[in-house]
Amino acid sequence: TEEAKQSQNAINTPKKKNKKPNFLTLISSNPLRIKSFSANEEKKNPAMGNTEKLLNQIMDLKFTSKSLQRQARKCEKEEKSEKLKVKKAIEKGNMDGARIYAENAIRKRTEQMNYLRLASRLDAVVARLDTQAKMTTINKSMANIVKSLESSLATGNLQKMSETMDQFEKQFVNMEVQAEFMESAMAGSTSLSTPEGEVNSLMQQVADDYGLEVSVGLPQPAAHAVSTKTQEKVDEDDLSRRLAELKARG
Repeated sequence: TEEAKQSQNAINTPKKKNKKPNFLTLISSNPLRIKSFSANEEKKNPAMGNTEKLLNQIMDLKFTSKSLQRQARKCEKEEKSEKLKVKKAIEKGNMDGARIYAENAIRKRTEQMNYLRLASRLDAVVARLDTQAKMTTINKSMANIVKSLESSLATGNLQKMSETMDQFEKQFVNMEVQAEFMESAMAGSTSLSTPEGEVNSLMQQVADDYGLEVSVGLPQPAAHAVSTKTQEKVDEDDLSRRLAELKARG
């Protein structure tokens, strides 16, 4: 009968097995699993999680520094535009307008300097954090080497012990060289007070190259001071000579 055929076909037809979803399917279908998986990894290895957070902070600070530099360039363009307006206003005899444009130019210059100063300080912080991240990685590598050395000492394998010591010394030298280099670099880049003499000398050099008159109160070169002292000495000798002549006449 028809019912018997259907039951026979149902028996002969193999049942489809429900495929278990793989790991990637579970993760993609539930974003919360990604966070929980990352959290579990951080619990298993806190150093890895801290290093990743530090690297993310470094990237954020670099992005902020780039944004500040773009704002500084924008202010520089606006300052040049305001200076051009000052020139046109003076040509038209509009001194009040020229004064307003000049104030705008000065304000834009101040904003530019503030942006550049803050960007420079952020770059210094990024350099320090980058050093910290690299040192964390090196410390982790050295910790693994120490564990390997302990196991080598426990087993008494001299060859493995020698290889581990070579790795340890190599990592230690790399860490020492890197720390020394970064300390010397940071000492030059993060100094907040630049010698005033060097700044004035550079400004005077640029002014001389372009034939500009610098009126920012720069000190005169040392040669002028020497010539002034020489002139004072000559005047004093001349006065003494004249006084001696008067005494001789008296």
